[in-house]
Amino acid sequence: MEEKEAVPQAVSADRTDEAVLYLEGHATAESDALQTDLRALRRKIDFRLLPFMFCCYVLQFLDKVMLNVSVVTQPFSSPSGRSNTVGAGQYAAVMGMKTDLGLKGNEYTNTATWFFLAYLIAEVPNIYCLQKAPAAKWLGANVTLWGVAAAASAGATNYTTLLTARVFLGIFEATIGPSLMLISSQYYTKSEQAPRFTFWYNGLGVAQIIGGLVSFGFQHVEHTSMAGWRIMFLVIGLVTVVVGVLTFLLIPDTPMQAPWLSSEEKVALLQHVSINQTGVWSSTFNGKQIWEAVRDVQLWLLTLITILISVSSGVVTTYSATLVAGFGYSGPISALLNTPAGLVSICFTLLVGIGIRRTSHRWVWNVLCTIPGIIGGALMSFLPQRDKTGVLIGIYLVNAIVATLPILYQWTMANCAGHTKRAFSSALIAGSFSVGNIIGPQTFQARDAPEYRPAKIAVLATQAAAAVMSVVLFAYYRWENRRREARFGRVEEAMVDQAKWAGLTDKQNTQFRYVY
Repeated sequence: MEEKEAVPQAVSADRTDEAVLYLEGHATAESDALQTDLRALRRKIDFRLLPFMFCCYVLQFLDKVMLNVSVVTQPFSSPSGRSNTVGAGQYAAVMGMKTDLGLKGNEYTNTATWFFLAYLIAEVPNIYCLQKAPAAKWLGANVTLWGVAAAASAGATNYTTLLTARVFLGIFEATIGPSLMLISSQYYTKSEQAPRFTFWYNGLGVAQIIGGLVSFGFQHVEHTSMAGWRIMFLVIGLVTVVVGVLTFLLIPDTPMQAPWLSSEEKVALLQHVSINQTGVWSSTFNGKQIWEAVRDVQLWLLTLITILISVSSGVVTTYSATLVAGFGYSGPISALLNTPAGLVSICFTLLVGIGIRRTSHRWVWNVLCTIPGIIGGALMSFLPQRDKTGVLIGIYLVNAIVATLPILYQWTMANCAGHTKRAFSSALIAGSFSVGNIIGPQTFQARDAPEYRPAKIAVLATQAAAAVMSVVLFAYYRWENRRREARFGRVEEAMVDQAKWAGLTDKQNTQFRYVY
């Protein structure tokens, strides 16, 4: 009984969430807020936020894979007669970049690894920056800077200069996942977040398609003083800078500062999302919440699943064009044959977003998405290389695994409460993504070419393990919710009302129940 009483005491002691202050200052608008059409309000927010979030995610993937460079597997002739190289990256890999920069051996793998090492290291300051700076402003600034880094890559002259550009790209891109997670959680309830996460995350699949088409197009660009891949980097980088500036200027810091929402709409929105019991925004840094997160079992299970998923994701996003090129296709054809992978990503991501919105059961959808990935990994691993159709289908099916990442992102935001803990958790999961992507490319070694069988088996094994751990996480949430029911009783609406703006973590709030 004493633990139940801790909730209202915490409410009176903690008034750091800016949403609380806003509601107190606009108490007269509460009656009008009750008349607000929430469906119309959601559409209005979607229209203002989702296009920018989607474009940012498209460009982060596009800028990332455009920097991939090649490992020689087969020479071909460009339309101009210039000898070129089919390579081990996504798009620039088949545009002669390896030859132009004089890359050798595993230098491509090393650039892929160092990008994600920089990405991982940058997550540490991101925890603090996302607590002190509004997520929208931090996102916009970093998108602009990674656009500059991507454009500057056009001037790379050797392995060292390319590696430098890639490291800076990793530093600036590190905030994309945590920032988008935090922004989404400010405007939507837990059930509403899933389809919105799905929408902006679909930028990955769209970028796979656009990247293949852009690569195909720029391979036919002839310029006397600049190679096609250099022009490609410059153009995409400048587009990213423009999107970054617009994101910085047009996405509001918080819902309370949105100029396109009336006072009544803001109050209605804050009351609507208060059911999350996670708060909206506070710049107060709480070190105790980080210590709690470090000891939180659910967060480490989410971390492990993310790493396992990302090993496969890293292999697919970094090396799928290598595997396609290994069939003996020319550079332009290899680029085009990689585009259906984007369609697979989009279809499964949409299926997951709609499914979670209607049925919840995130763990089930997580497991379901690993099944085609496991089948694809098996086809890649055990079919002979001469069976082009079967192996190609396997490569495409593995892309279903990327649909699990928005589930993990949304799961983290739904089940981790407390302002500092949410910032830490989002950065940890994003960092886990980079760990998997560090491991994935390292499974590709030059000595294993052209079939890269160890890497293919790694895809199969990690996806199967991710499915098993998803069931374990589900069992943990069920156990924890039942333990709380037995100890504190059923969730009471009055107690939830007292706790929703208290700034409590999910562990501190006895009325908090985990979604699974």
